[in-house]
Amino acid sequence: MSRIVATGAVIAVGWLGPMSASSQTAAETPRTAWNRPDLQGVWDFRTITPMERPEALGDQAFLSAEDVADLEQDIADRDALLAARPAQRTVATNSVDRGVDGAPGSYNQFWMDRGTRVIGTRRTSLVVDPPDGRIPAMTPAGEQRRTAEREYVRDHPADSWADRSIYERCILGFNSGPPIEPRAYNNHMQVFQTPDHVVIFNEMVHDARIITLGPREPLPAHLRQRMGDSRGRWEGDTLVIDTIGFNGKTYIDTAEHPMSPGMHVTERIEYIDADHLSYNVTWDDPAMYTESFENDRIFVRMAEGTELYEYWCMENNKDLLEGRLPPLIEQ
Repeated sequence: MSRIVATGAVIAVGWLGPMSASSQTAAETPRTAWNRPDLQGVWDFRTITPMERPEALGDQAFLSAEDVADLEQDIADRDALLAARPAQRTVATNSVDRGVDGAPGSYNQFWMDRGTRVIGTRRTSLVVDPPDGRIPAMTPAGEQRRTAEREYVRDHPADSWADRSIYERCILGFNSGPPIEPRAYNNHMQVFQTPDHVVIFNEMVHDARIITLGPREPLPAHLRQRMGDSRGRWEGDTLVIDTIGFNGKTYIDTAEHPMSPGMHVTERIEYIDADHLSYNVTWDDPAMYTESFENDRIFVRMAEGTELYEYWCMENNKDLLEGRLPPLIEQ
């Protein structure tokens, strides 16, 4: 698996302002030849802000300027420490992203690209509703499914290729969405537009989501997809994307938060200013979660001329031989 990040520098980072497009008038919004907001370009969605508010922060919804400075300095110090470490032999762990003594895991620091800054609004979590900044509790059916999946993975980590995750098998990028989620690396996407379609092309596993604008018959039930079936519409200068038709085999952020085939994801994208997009997401999955929930973040425009490079990850990797883990892992 290779990781190639977008070239070019971010034009602006650490934008501090309200999560709203009110700071930019319609006249200032870049527009297409057919007079819709022009979202085209390469966008960066990295952030060190976690999906859920750390429990230690309790009711604290926002970080102070001092908190932000401390967190970002800690990340810079950690990156410098890991980059300066002497070479060491990789040790098999349960995750490529988490190793011992603060190390990234089976990947070294070169591969990690989580970013170095918190979200511009200084929120303590990407989840903004419920007010506690946490993903809501699961329903009894949701808990039952999660428990069953944990037990199966514990007892059958790799009976065959089908027991490995879809992300490890290069079928789907783990940050591609919907919704789009910042993860360990490749947190860049490119937007293309026509009068009738919007394409969100994610750097991770080169996933391209083609979103039809306007009404169209939903896909039949037997064609449910991992990324669902997306339809878009314009509400003023806000692009609203509704996605249903999931096959229930993917997750909101990790395996701790599975989604059902009934999941409904609503994304709202609008300009804050010429170099920043507001991205708001609402999840509604009553079969799995006791209430709907919402999160916010900001996309930052990359420098003009930035291109996404191919993420080379092949579904037919020979990771498993005769249905067994390779000897190094088995030991």
